[in-house]
Amino acid sequence: MAYIFLDESGDLGFTSGKKNSDYFVITFIACEDKRALEKVVKNVHRSLRKKIKRLSGGVLHCYKEKPKTRRKMLSIVSGLEISVMTVCLNKSRVHTNLKEEKHLLYNYVANILLDRILTKKLVSTSGKVTLIASKRETNRFLNENFSSYLADQARRNHKMNLEILIRTPSEEKGLQAADFVSWSIFKKYEESDDTYYKMIKKKIVEENMLFGSNTTKP
Repeated sequence: MAYIFLDESGDLGFTSGKKNSDYFVITFIACEDKRALEKVVKNVHRSLRKKIKRLSGGVLHCYKEKPKTRRKMLSIVSGLEISVMTVCLNKSRVHTNLKEEKHLLYNYVANILLDRILTKKLVSTSGKVTLIASKRETNRFLNENFSSYLADQARRNHKMNLEILIRTPSEEKGLQAADFVSWSIFKKYEESDDTYYKMIKKKIVEENMLFGSNTTKP
């Protein structure tokens, strides 16, 4: 049994005059045992002060948390048996037609990561593999399109059946850990701040810039 958690940071907005991020990051965490990630999230949340714990609604969001909480989460996650793969999208170089088809752009980038993870065999494909994506769309059609596209690509290119689940971070605690990792990578690109990135860098198997210069770890 293997799992891949998908989360993203930044936005895919291209509207002029509005405050949009310059970069958009999609991150995958691959692991054989999701219970280890769930345990970390539970323990970190349990350590919060009662008031903060109550306001959180049971869900940790990296950008909202205090530095102490971020460091604690990333420090423990970096010690787990996981592999991280990420793609950073340089939005200023995205072609006009893709800007108008954001869901297609998102599916395209997600599939690049999925293909790399399966090609590098970062998870065992001899058994069941489940990809758990953080829910970002309320439109049922777009969610179904995303799931069927990735499943079709995995079947066609890797001859495997991939289960794809779209869940909220409250439903799948592993997504909260993925959020911390993705936000740390995003902060390096968006704000040139690698403070948190350095804490999980050793777990990053591959890191690429799409539509820009590449930064790749073999």
